[in-house]
Amino acid sequence: MPTASIKKQHSRSGTFTDNMKLPVHRWFRYSAGFSARWVEREIQCHCRDGKEILNVLDPFSGSGTTLLAAEAVQANAIGFEPHPFIHRVAKAKLGWGSADIYQLQRMAEKIIKKAQEGNHIKRRPDVPPLLKKCFTDDSLKKLDALKDIFLADFDKRVAEHELLWLCITSILRPCSTAGTAQWQYVLPNKKKTKVSDPFSAFALKMQQLIDDIKIAQQQGWLSGAQVLRIDARDPQHIVEKPFDLIITSPPYPNNYDYADATRLEMTFWGEITGWSELHASVRQYLLRSCSQHSAKEKLQLDTLLTEEVLSPIIDELTVACRELEQVRRTRGGRKTYHTMAAAYFTDLGNIFQVLRPLCRKGGRMCFVIGDSAPYGVYLAVDRWLGELALAAGFNSYSFEKLRDRNIKWKNRKHRVPLHEGRLWIEG
Repeated sequence: MPTASIKKQHSRSGTFTDNMKLPVHRWFRYSAGFSARWVEREIQCHCRDGKEILNVLDPFSGSGTTLLAAEAVQANAIGFEPHPFIHRVAKAKLGWGSADIYQLQRMAEKIIKKAQEGNHIKRRPDVPPLLKKCFTDDSLKKLDALKDIFLADFDKRVAEHELLWLCITSILRPCSTAGTAQWQYVLPNKKKTKVSDPFSAFALKMQQLIDDIKIAQQQGWLSGAQVLRIDARDPQHIVEKPFDLIITSPPYPNNYDYADATRLEMTFWGEITGWSELHASVRQYLLRSCSQHSAKEKLQLDTLLTEEVLSPIIDELTVACRELEQVRRTRGGRKTYHTMAAAYFTDLGNIFQVLRPLCRKGGRMCFVIGDSAPYGVYLAVDRWLGELALAAGFNSYSFEKLRDRNIKWKNRKHRVPLHEGRLWIEG
């Protein structure tokens, strides 16, 4: 294979782009930190005799990239995901192995038939403002018809029910007139020219689900991976057998609001009515990696910097946080990056403490991460996380750079070169 092609594959292994071409992975577009194919290769490399079944953990499992990759190569896997909506997405995807595709198809056909009869097509009495901005009246009526029939007619205890829910959820973006920004923020004022009809989109998506389940069955995937609604900072999770391999991509300290990424979907299902409800519904459960989180909780820098878990990096972190504290006073937004940074490394330090007893002696961890420079103040994420891992009892760490970031200066907020890569931690 040409060198340029190998380098391209290497750099793309730290992205989720290729996952949207893979069976089951492609059912719902959610930003992941790495390629599923790369995860498969890493798991296979760690099988010592080619037959051993590894125990794999992803403490930030998102929509299930690591878990599905483990199933594809017949490894056992568990994931933690505290985002309630994304946890449900991942759980639905993992239900492929217990779903009866013939029953699923019958249920989907029933929904479409009843929706097309028109008896359920009616306008909501009180449409949330976001939905008014993102859908035409006709599309929203059809989507509501699919939803109402789904909610009224089916047994909630079966895997097929959750796959139907996921099918409706996954067609919301294609059926919306609103554009989508990088990392899935919805842009109501940026209108798309190509918008799918809800009934056609539902039928096509359901066929994709059925086809992908058949592919997984034919390829001999090992079903049974679990995603638990657990905060990775929670030390209460106990396992009978420690994990051989931990592969994950935690949030980066780059102010991305994971709660906002699913605002459209959560609004459609009635889980929230507006942006102000995201903190109570989602953000409070997540690792503190955005200023919206630190501002809402009114975190105090002096208090955060007294956390014992930060001791290995406290000098450098304090300098960076104090500089951010000063710089924010000169910026219009006055974002609370200073407390966000301190809270972020506190959370990751505590997570390493939790993961140490979950990782077997001689096991490995890989954190796909990127550094950050809020307001132009550099945060040495890979090195600082490595030091926090050592303090938690891991043996060593090394960083493998995948690609450079922030090297095209046009329209950038700062000119600090950044990178992304894999932090390998030996247990």
